[in-house]
Formats: sequence, structure tokens, C-alpha cells
Amino acid sequence: MSDDSRISPLDQARILSEALPHMQRYDEETIVIKYGGHAMGSEEVARQFARDIVLLEQTAINPVVVHGGGPQIAAMLQRLGIKSEFAAGLRITDAATIEIVEMVLAGSINKQLVGYINEAGGKAVGLCGKDGNMVTALKATRMLADPDSNIEKVVDLGFVGEPEHVDLTLLNQLIGHELIPVLAPLATSKGGQTFNVNADIFAGAVAGALKAKRLLLLTDVPGVLDKSKKLIPELSISDARKLIADGTISGGMIPKVETCIYALEQGVGGVVIIDGKTPHAVLLELFTDQGTGTLIHK
Repeated sequence: MSDDSRISPLDQARILSEALPHMQRYDEETIVIKYGGHAMGSEEVARQFARDIVLLEQTAINPVVVHGGGPQIAAMLQRLGIKSEFAAGLRITDAATIEIVEMVLAGSINKQLVGYINEAGGKAVGLCGKDGNMVTALKATRMLADPDSNIEKVVDLGFVGEPEHVDLTLLNQLIGHELIPVLAPLATSKGGQTFNVNADIFAGAVAGALKAKRLLLLTDVPGVLDKSKKLIPELSISDARKLIADGTISGGMIPKVETCIYALEQGVGGVVIIDGKTPHAVLLELFTDQGTGTLIHK
């Protein structure tokens, strides 16, 4: 680092002083952070994210990380010659695909992130929704209109699930004990079938059950944009519903915002959609006055 890019000791002290009220606001509170597959980016970005998570824990905040892995799953399926299909924004997951999904999510991605957090001085514990029956799920179904006839039909998504129940027994053993849960979005049915769960939806269900102070959805866009593509810094639930109805919120942002609304209705204090590629996005959101992204609140 060159001398002219260093922050002076006085500026460092001022920054810490300004962060204090924010640290007090979140003292001993639980923050659920969804770290998207696209937001993970390079190894350096992932390591920086890990350091920021350790900093949260060191300032008496209880972080719970839920990670995705869409790009990494797609890359592994391609390597193995297994074709990916999507419907209504969800990966159709057959028997061959669910094995790969579990291997990548609960295996390589989860343990890599755990390793980065531990290397940065934290004590991360890698789990998925199957551990301790933490998240049980029902088979997900979606209705799609046939492009020719416009008749709606049920699409079989295979082993894709939606959370039915979150059991906090295991998480309550970890949270507040200097341990950082890192969760892969896999769940089990009551009959023992493994389900792939959309990471946003999984994070929303966990945050709702924990009555988290904040749910942060790190993604690859700045937040919710208006029709002229400008960032909307704040929305109420009713505002968000209006923007979905008039088409301002569209495509992949709809399920994200619906997850935000669900989490708020379950008792989460506030939900923020932020760009995970922004350096120190989590710290900017929690510890500065201006924050970043779009805050959705009751």
C-alpha cells in the first residue's frame, strides 16, 4: 500500500468513534447474512468477507451465514456432463443433480468459507439444514403458463424444497458462544429426502425463526431499482408489494423481495438487499450512517 493511500491515525479514530452507536444498536443481536454464489466472486473477496464476519463476532454481534452456490454447482454439473434446467428461477433437481448439489454446497463451498473465517481468527462451524433436523422442507411446486396454449400447468422441480419448519435447538447451542454458524441451504423432508432450497428463501426462514435484528441478502445488484434504474434506499412492505404489482420489481428480484416480506412478517427487524461485490458491504450497512443497498421494513 502506498503512503498516500493510508488512513491517518486521526481518521481511523474518527471512523471507529462514528461506528460506536451502530455497534451498540446491534450489541448481542443476531444478524443473518446470505452470501450469494455470485457475490462470492474471487478468493480475495471471500477472504475479505470472512474477515468482516469475524469483526462482527468480535464486536458482540451474533452473525449467522447462509451461503448459496449456483455458479459453482453449474460449473460442476458442466464438468460432469449433467444438463441444468430451470423453471420459475429454480434449478430442476433430479436424483443425479441433488447428489452434486449436496456435494458442492455442504462440501466444498461450505468448508472453504469455514476455512476462511477460521483463518481470519473466528470459530466457524459448517452445517446444513439437515444437521439436527434444523430445516425440514416440503417439495416445492411452481405453476408455469404453456407458451403456446397459455394454460397454466404444475412443473415438477424434482428435489427442490421449501422450508416447512426451522428447529433452533442446534443453532441455539452455537449462537452467543463465540461460534459462527455457516449454513448450506439443504433441508430434509420428514421422510428423510434431501431437498435443495433456494438460499434466499432458506436464509429468510432461518432469520424469521431466530427473530433476527437484520437479514442481509448479499447479491450481485446494488439493491431494488426504480424504473429509471436508480437505487431505492428504503421500502415498506406495502411499497414493495406495489412495485411488484406494477412491474418495477421483476424477474429474479421478485422472490428476493417476497423472502424479505416473509422474514419481516416472521419478526425480523429489517431486511437489506445489498451488492456483495462492494468491498466491506456488510460493515458499510451495519456500521455507517448512510448504509448501502435497499432496506425493507415493516
